[in-house]
Amino acid sequence: MPSSLQPQQHQTSTSPLFNLRTLRRAALACSLLAACAGALAQSFDEDFDDEAKPWQEIAVQLPPTPQEANLSEFYLSPNATMRAFVDTNSVSIGTDKVVRYTVVTKTEGGAVNVMYEGMRCETWEKKTYAFGHPDGKWSRSRRDKWQPIRDIGANRIDGALFRDYFCDGKMIADNENLKSIVNRLKTQTRIDPVRR
Repeated sequence: MPSSLQPQQHQTSTSPLFNLRTLRRAALACSLLAACAGALAQSFDEDFDDEAKPWQEIAVQLPPTPQEANLSEFYLSPNATMRAFVDTNSVSIGTDKVVRYTVVTKTEGGAVNVMYEGMRCETWEKKTYAFGHPDGKWSRSRRDKWQPIRDIGANRIDGALFRDYFCDGKMIADNENLKSIVNRLKTQTRIDPVRR
């Protein structure tokens, strides 16, 4: 009889110690789970909280001087007084969601203008970074601020590029497929061929 009581006494004396260890382990596990859950929740919120992240433009590098062989003409309007071209080698899409390109205009009188520009589809804005010179050099634009896209007038360069080639609503056209955008410029295939 005493021998059968011995294990029970031993179990009773270690039981509080066992419970204390278990309790500590459980508390540690809970705090670790809570910390992990908090980190995951924060990461999840950061992934979807675009409004909290201010848009920032990337550093811009000027492209090489446009070559005649790389110029693709695009349609302006039936009453246009100039011809407009994009240097297809200069077209790029930045990580900041800006389409950058060199546009060349030629008037009937023979004047040629070269501009390196950027377009933000999301905000319907454009920016002129620099002007090209006949010697192949660039000079920085004094008005290098984002401006609203103007889609009026006979020489509607910005509107034509925005609506017909680079942007589809507030998104970059062709799911940001640069090759597809350049190909449409080369073939003069507008996003909406009916729209003029």
